Parts: sequence; structure tokens; C-alpha cells
Amino acid sequence: MRSPNFNARPAGVLPSLAIVHSISLPPGEYGGNAVQELFTNRLDTGAHPYYERLVGVRVSSHFFVRRDGAVLQFVSCDQRAWHAGASRWNGRDECNDWSIGVELEGLEGEAFERAQYRALLRLLHSLAGRYGLAEVVGHEHVAPGRKQDPGARFRWRWLARALGVRWKTVVASV
Repeated sequence: MRSPNFNARPAGVLPSLAIVHSISLPPGEYGGNAVQELFTNRLDTGAHPYYERLVGVRVSSHFFVRRDGAVLQFVSCDQRAWHAGASRWNGRDECNDWSIGVELEGLEGEAFERAQYRALLRLLHSLAGRYGLAEVVGHEHVAPGRKQDPGARFRWRWLARALGVRWKTVVASV
């Protein structure tokens, strides 16, 4: 499933950061195709009252991890997906330019599934091998005050231990 919502990274810029997000459409409902439809600009905004606020929205993520751990890719990691918006990490703005976005099916404030953590861990190890990524943070960390995902119930300490010492940063709040 390919999203049309991407563009080229700036010349010479490679991804060095993974940003974890959470999303469900409508909020708190899982298992449907609405997220995929949003990322591919096919969401019927008349199908649910919540979707009215998404009219004209053009967003994407590199990956989407369903509750059962299935991983869908929407944008090549060599391209710039539109997931972080106005963002800043370690003194650098425009995180979309140099990050890979991973959306977990879920809602900030709710727990994520073990299958999602296992899939995220495999994905991050793969991305580290391919791109040399060594940092992973939440959307809430690159857009504080504007975003709260993946939220307080995300298991950052577990992820830091599971990734090991190769990763220099797994969110400063660990």
C-alpha cells in the first residue's frame, strides 16, 4: 500500500531518528482500514463524524503496526514521509527530513499489545542495520505541547533494554 503523501529528503540527508506515533480511526477503534485509507487519501470523511476534521489532511508514515503486530509500509524509508509536522529534536528542526515514522495502532493513554512491541523491536533493529539509526523517540518528544503520542503507557524502559547499548537515545525520559 503506497501513500502519495511523501517527497524527497533534502540532498545528502539520511534518516538517523525513528519517531514512534500512535493512531486509531476513529479514536479508540481498532482493526479497520481507516488509517490505511487516511494515509492513501482514500478516507471517506463522511463515514464517521470524527472524520470531518480530516477533510483535506495529507499525512503519511513510513510504517503502521497493527494491534496483532502486522507491519504495513506506506512510504519508502529513502523518502520523506509526512508524519511529524512542526518538530524539533536535539537542536534540529523539521524531523521529517531525517526521521522514519512508525505509527502504532493505538491511542495515547492506552496500553499497546505485546505483538506490537515485538514487531517494533524487529523493525527498529532492521532499520538500524540498514540506515544506522541509533535514536528512537516519541512524537510527544519532537512536538511537545502539540502531540502526546504514543503516550504515558508506552513502555520506553522495556524498549531501551530490548534495543541494547547500540542505541544511544531511547527518549531522554527513560
